[in-house]
Formats: sequence, structure tokens, C-alpha cells
Amino acid sequence: MSNPVLVEVTRGSLVESRHRGTVIAVDSAGKTIFSLGDADAAVFPRSACKAMQALPLMETGAADAYGFGNKELALACSSHNGEPEHVALAAAMLAAAGRDVSALECGEHWSFSQDTIISQARSLQHPTQLHNNCSGKHAGFVCACCHGGQETAGYVTYDHPLQREIRGVMEGLTGAALAHDNCGIDGCSIPTYAVPLKGLAHGFAKMATGNGLEPVRARVSKRLIEACMAEPFYVAGTRRACTRLMKTAPGRIFAKTGAEGVFCAAIPEKGIAIALKCEDGTTRAAEVMVAATLARFFTDEPELQASLMAQANYAMRNWNGIHVGDVRVTGAFAA
Repeated sequence: MSNPVLVEVTRGSLVESRHRGTVIAVDSAGKTIFSLGDADAAVFPRSACKAMQALPLMETGAADAYGFGNKELALACSSHNGEPEHVALAAAMLAAAGRDVSALECGEHWSFSQDTIISQARSLQHPTQLHNNCSGKHAGFVCACCHGGQETAGYVTYDHPLQREIRGVMEGLTGAALAHDNCGIDGCSIPTYAVPLKGLAHGFAKMATGNGLEPVRARVSKRLIEACMAEPFYVAGTRRACTRLMKTAPGRIFAKTGAEGVFCAAIPEKGIAIALKCEDGTTRAAEVMVAATLARFFTDEPELQASLMAQANYAMRNWNGIHVGDVRVTGAFAA
């Protein structure tokens, strides 16, 4: 099936760009409560599923053994900006396990924050792996390995015990069979698996509510989601959509982006989770789509709904502050 146009970008009175996509919202039983497009199609969730990948850190007891609180748990689920606070906390997580940056296998890149990258360019010869947006997740991986007595070298590879454990966790949450035939390599070098959006949404609904999970996994899943909502800066950072959405309704909305136009979100109090993909991989459009979808479930709170819709429909201005066009969701969301 052809996915509908969900986001339009105008310039003057004309539509300059159109973005097709698919969205699904489910409850903790997996019942579809809203959908647009083909939600049964498999997509790579990329970084949107980091909270799922962080479960071994919790279930092995590593997080408690190393004294991790909400900030560390949020960073373990993050795609952070590489701001100083993110870098320092990732280093501290490694130090808790007796390791340092040399244990990371995520690669290195400059910060995502313009202010931070300017500072880095002035003070650093080159960034380290701690600046990688995935360094918090990888620090969590290293800590899980250390606590469990596993070799850390090669922890990113398909056959490493940690990656086998993550594969099992994601199968249990999403209901999808994961193997080489639906596996790719993510930007940070770990395996990434294509799963149906509906399964991805159902997995997050189970994590957010604990429904359908055995007691230990239910408890630690909810703790991870709550940590992210409590410390949204450590999930993303300054001027990032994940952080902004969670700050819009503190302690009530979980949101996590992934590369190539993927976004997941949950409203734990309502037992609802969302997964979506902008078909052409545009992050801007995915951010608009998730804000509009979240807004559907707050009709009884007009101010909160309006705040979310303001993130789904907004004006574009050029460098002189002149209004040049708009980013907006289409009428598909009114259905």
C-alpha cells in the first residue's frame, strides 16, 4: 500500500515538500487505537529502541551495583548531543565499572549541539568516543558486560553474549523473530533489526505499563521509562525534540527518536505507545508526526494539546526573521 502524505512544508502559498509516512498507536494489549499507513511493514527502529537495548543493564543488576540513578539510566537510553554534561556522565559510568573511553566501540564524532561543537573545535584536536551520541548506551553495555563477567572486547558484534541477550529482549517485547536476515549494522556498530512498527509500539506499551511482562522485566522497564521522563536532558539535550516533548508534560510523556525518520513515544498513564516512520527518513517530519499523534490523546487537556500541536504546526523563518513558510501536518491526523 502507498503510505499517505502526513507532513507538508510550504514556501509562500505553495507546498514545497511532502512527506509520506506511517503511524501506529496501541495499548498494552497490542490493540490498535490509531493508525495511518502500513504499520505492519518492517522498519529499522535504529536509536528509537535504546530503552529496550538498556534492559540487560537493569536485569543483570549492573545498574544497581554501580549505583546508577535516573541520570545514568536516561543516558543509557539516549542519543545525546555530546554536551559537556553528557560526556562527563558517560565517562563516570565507565569509571564505575573500572573502565575508560578505550572500552567503547561506538566510534567518535563531533557534538550535535552547535554551541558545543564550536567550543570543541576551539579546545579539542579531535572528539573522542565519549562525544558519540551513543556513548551512554555503550557505557551501559560495557557496565553490563563487566558486572556479568563477560569480555567487553567485541561487545558490538552479532554473536557477543550481550547482543544475543538484547536480541532475545527485543524478540520478547516486539514479537518479531530477529536473525541475520533482518539484521543490519547501526551507526554505532551494533546490530539493528527490522521489525514491524506495530510490534515496536506494542513493546513500548508493555515497557511503559508493565502489562504482559514478567515481574522483574516489568519493574525495570518502568524504571527506565520513568528515568527518561525524569531526566529528559540526558536523553537528548538542548533544543532536541525528545527533550522538548518530555518537558511539555513532565513525567507523563516518554519520547525517543531514531535515525531515518523513526520515532517512538509512550503515555504511561494512558497505557498508550506510538511508533512511526517518515518514509523518506526526514527527522523534521518525524518530529512533527509524533507531536501530532501525542496531541490526539490529550483532548481533555486543551492547553497541553495546544502545546503539542504547536510543535506539529509551526512557522519557518529565514535568517532575517522573515516568515517564509510553514511546517504542518495534513488532514490525515484529523481522522
